[in-house]
Amino acid sequence: MDLVLKNVKKKDFPVLKSLAKSLGFEIVEEEKPYNPEFVKEILEAEQSIKDGKGIKMTLDELRELCK
Repeated sequence: MDLVLKNVKKKDFPVLKSLAKSLGFEIVEEEKPYNPEFVKEILEAEQSIKDGKGIKMTLDELRELCK
């Protein structure tokens, strides 16, 4: 059986890890990185805004787009 703990505070993690180890549980830590293509797209978009390629919109113009 697998058990997933979410929203564990950093200060509580060593205690939980120690408890699991003392009970003989296997501890597997997984990092799920962002999709590299997604990261590239976001970084390119930020750079284009810094380069002045973005557009400015009023809140009313944005609302009109979202209709």
